Amino acid sequence: MSVLRGKKVLLGITAGIAAYKTASLVRLFVKSGAEVKVVMTPAAKDFITPLTLSTLSNNPVVSSFTHEEDDNAMWNNHVELGLWADLMVIAPATANSLSKMANGTSDNLLIATYLSAKCPVYFAPAMDLDMYKHPSTKESFDTLMDYGNIMIPAEHGELASGLVGQGRMAEPEAIIKFIENHIIDNLPMYGKTVLITAGPTYEPIDPVRFIGNHSSGKMGFALARAAVELGAQVKMICGPTHESFPHDLIHFIPVLTAQDMFEAVHDHFKDCDVAIMAAAVSDYRPKTVATEKIKKHSETFKIELVKTRDILASCGEIKSEQFLVGFALETDNELENAIDKLKKKNLDLIVLNSLRDKGAGFGTSTNKVTLIRKDESVVSLPLKSKMEVGMDIMNEILIQLNA
Repeated sequence: MSVLRGKKVLLGITAGIAAYKTASLVRLFVKSGAEVKVVMTPAAKDFITPLTLSTLSNNPVVSSFTHEEDDNAMWNNHVELGLWADLMVIAPATANSLSKMANGTSDNLLIATYLSAKCPVYFAPAMDLDMYKHPSTKESFDTLMDYGNIMIPAEHGELASGLVGQGRMAEPEAIIKFIENHIIDNLPMYGKTVLITAGPTYEPIDPVRFIGNHSSGKMGFALARAAVELGAQVKMICGPTHESFPHDLIHFIPVLTAQDMFEAVHDHFKDCDVAIMAAAVSDYRPKTVATEKIKKHSETFKIELVKTRDILASCGEIKSEQFLVGFALETDNELENAIDKLKKKNLDLIVLNSLRDKGAGFGTSTNKVTLIRKDESVVSLPLKSKMEVGMDIMNEILIQLNA
């Protein structure tokens, strides 16, 4: 599966003969699972038609700020285009357009969009040999790379002039491979599998009633989002929840009871690199479950409860190379209880949150946590969104994995 899958790619095409290759480039991006939009310089349309590119990309192609043939049409918003993209690729990038990019000469829609982009920008130079070697071109390369743009080196080969040398735009397959490799190099969890438990468990009393808790699963899903952003494959074992985050890198495993979750965790624990047990698992379950709905006969009703199996402790007993993370929700003696849990269950990290903290706990979009490491050192984090907390936890795991 390509790391480009699900990415929003904005392809900028400038007026060079190599523009004819962009039909194949669009096709390869789409085949990789990316969504592609194309913006062209007006002169680029002399080398390849917008109709070809819009057909291959399944999106309209734009080349000017306004639709000159329609006085009532909306303008093409370069800011929205720049913010839409996960990455921008300018190929071919002519000497003229590279100079404009380096100097901020915003005289067409493509350059204005480039200047508005907040995402990584790749550029694939394409020009004749003497132009490629010219000091002004080298200055453009250096300036753009100083800005943080990524250059896809031109190849050595036959040029449009008939000369042979460097300046030939990289082939579409090479551009795709270059971008994939660059993304992978910047994904610190690429190749790792993260097991995450999330949400509540429901312990049935009879066919219509259960014992449960108020966990929404929001924290677990925030962790899953953070993990895939860092390049990990995620196996997510989740109790009943309204949360969802469909993603090709997430294998979702729904469960209902604590026993269901115990079995699912142990089915997958041996194959993971990191296990984060964020679920609010029931500590007790009814000893017997009625096969028919229990009728209301008396003023009081007793249910005999028995302990559920401790998923976190069982993983701590069998772990080998896995990095194991637990959660502790406490109401008193928070730090002492969390450290005790860290030691007893053989954890590498425990995430403590307290119901005493405003904005933390079940059902909220924010959380306030304290991270406690195996050496009992403590990192206290301020109130943040659960998405930010999820990334903070993943970054702490990375720090420890690389220590």
